[in-house]
Amino acid sequence: MMDHAEFRRVMGHFATGVAVVTTTRGGGSPVGLTVSAVSSVSLQPTMVLVCVEKGADSHDAIGAAGCFAVSFLEEGTGEALARRFSGKTGGAKFDGVEWRPETTGSPVLDDALAWVDCRLSQALPGGDHTIFLGEVVAGHAHEGSPLVYYRGGYGRLAP
Repeated sequence: MMDHAEFRRVMGHFATGVAVVTTTRGGGSPVGLTVSAVSSVSLQPTMVLVCVEKGADSHDAIGAAGCFAVSFLEEGTGEALARRFSGKTGGAKFDGVEWRPETTGSPVLDDALAWVDCRLSQALPGGDHTIFLGEVVAGHAHEGSPLVYYRGGYGRLAP
């Protein structure tokens, strides 16, 4: 098996977009976390996947709520949001952040470049993560530049 540190270093050479995955806990309080493991899966039905660490404070809430949203972050405002949602600050992550509930009730960040709102279709084991498959029920995008993550840091696409 490959050394964990070397695996992390090697995979860091793959540039990814940055997103915030959100849902609600019982009672409607919003929870969320920063992720880079997001992918489209299927057009029929429209599906995406997100990989969430089992120890993340939002992990169990996704399964319990049966839905989640993915807000894809934009270059300008995205880094601050990515850092905020990557911390272990619980509900304080949403303090001062503008968001709205979408079709499923999952929070969508107002400053997102694009977003999808999903009903949970399956939860599959993925080592120390769970792979959540979601059927997309709504989404929207506007023009802009994405926030990217590469070799442990945030960046942008060069024109």
